[in-house]
Amino acid sequence: MKSRIACDQRRPGYRHKRMVLNEHILINTLFVSFDLGGTFVFALSGASSAVKHRLDLFRVLVLFYAAGNSGGIARDVMIGAIPPAAINDWRYVAVSILAGIITFFWYRIIDRLSSPVLVFDAAGLALFAVSGAGKALAFHAGPVAATLLGMLTGIGGGMVRDVLVREIPTVLRTELYAVAALIGAATLVIGRMLNVASGAAAAAGAILCFGLRFVAMRRGWQLPSVHPLKESERTTT
Repeated sequence: MKSRIACDQRRPGYRHKRMVLNEHILINTLFVSFDLGGTFVFALSGASSAVKHRLDLFRVLVLFYAAGNSGGIARDVMIGAIPPAAINDWRYVAVSILAGIITFFWYRIIDRLSSPVLVFDAAGLALFAVSGAGKALAFHAGPVAATLLGMLTGIGGGMVRDVLVREIPTVLRTELYAVAALIGAATLVIGRMLNVASGAAAAAGAILCFGLRFVAMRRGWQLPSVHPLKESERTTT
């Protein structure tokens, strides 16, 4: 038996299969880590928003779970990863609960940050955009589909959070948001197409997305928008 195993290990294709398996495990671990990180940070933003609106503990728990997992659930349903990881994997629930408890009992510490919801939102946007695109690629989605799914994963949690507290979703009312997620996801997808290491491509996409979103918040960067005509302009035309 041992000689057979040793013989298999000497075959030319054995090492290649072993390398592919190890790389697959590494990539899966990387994107799960990004996914859990995004869940935690978005859950913090959801819980922070709940405390800001003076909701009770149960409503805080509902809001943080929705904010932390809505984008990932939508992505998993679209790529056929059923049941979604946010429901099927206990780690997502545990991470969400941890974020909610931390925010509920130590909100004063978190509130010392400048605009904590927006900072957590930017970090969650970056992590989710990259992990969403990476998981979509792992399920054999095309480059365009993976990029769009990465953006959806990034903006989904924030949209649900804002709707639940009866606010206009951030993606519809603020500076570069969906565009930042789109660029972060596209960076990962293009990197993988160019055979860049998964870790490097993921890090570059996350940093670019967070940096763009954070600077846009600080400087008020916005895309061009269409302004309606004033009454005086309508009469003259």
